[in-house]
Amino acid sequence: MGKGLKAALKSQQSRLKAKEKAQAAAHAISLKGKKPQTEPISNSSKSKPKGKEAPLSNQRPTIPFQPTDKILLVGEGNFSFARALIVQPPSGLENLPPTNVTATAYDAEQECYDKYPEAEEIVMELRSRGAEVLFRVDATKLEKVPGFKGRKWDRIVWNFPHAGKGITDQDRNILSNQVLILDFLRSASKFLKSGPVPLVHKPKRKKATEVDEDEMDPDSDEPSNRASTPVAARGTILITLRNVPPYTLWGLPRLAKKPPQPTSANKHPNPPYTQLRSFVFHRDLWAGYEHRMTKGERAHGAGKTGEGGEDRTWEFCLRD
Repeated sequence: MGKGLKAALKSQQSRLKAKEKAQAAAHAISLKGKKPQTEPISNSSKSKPKGKEAPLSNQRPTIPFQPTDKILLVGEGNFSFARALIVQPPSGLENLPPTNVTATAYDAEQECYDKYPEAEEIVMELRSRGAEVLFRVDATKLEKVPGFKGRKWDRIVWNFPHAGKGITDQDRNILSNQVLILDFLRSASKFLKSGPVPLVHKPKRKKATEVDEDEMDPDSDEPSNRASTPVAARGTILITLRNVPPYTLWGLPRLAKKPPQPTSANKHPNPPYTQLRSFVFHRDLWAGYEHRMTKGERAHGAGKTGEGGEDRTWEFCLRD
């Protein structure tokens, strides 16, 4: 990684850390001096699971796909998301043709099955239904995948990307994942369909006292799906991460919208993206989906990193 890029990413990381500390301090001040409110416990409140709140009745999970979409899934792990999308999709996607889905993994086929034994049966089912399943696909070098030249997709999806380098130093770990995201965004840009900007929703206006306009609004969920999007709209990229540190320190929205300039002459600059929206990623919406860690021995996510908070998806399209 070039010194200039590293310095730019470190500067961004420091700024995000300072912002998070300021927000935590402001929250603590707002709570100071407030008296705890007591209220009678009703039978209904007793029955609520501890630590969970019932969703508002007017909120619906966001499904960012249409049944006509051509979809490329990268970093699939055990392919359980691809199975959920094809075999038992959420309402509205029942007519999505399996042939419209290309599901890929970074590992070689046997390596994938060794890491995730359940993957072999899932892949067999996907292929039997007509989906395209590919292995040894590096999401940061899609242009090198045989057969991808000239192909375009409506949606390119990466759920929970991670460099998987096992770096214990948090700052270096963050940097390695920022570079991963930047390389993916640069490579994937060549495979997005062209067209007008998709019509999804208008982001909420921020108050003048809030964070700078380049930062994502964590409350920008929109309950409707993509029904109003033109069929010929340009393709979008969807990236899902845990919306808690250290993942928030990656600065995903800014990396997409204001990528640092490359310091090497032989590396093309990243194209800028527009953030269309961000929304909560509901794992239970995708039947049978199981998030797998990059390393097989941690397949079930044993560990403390990313606890609390929510899963969140950011959607971007190329800027004009």
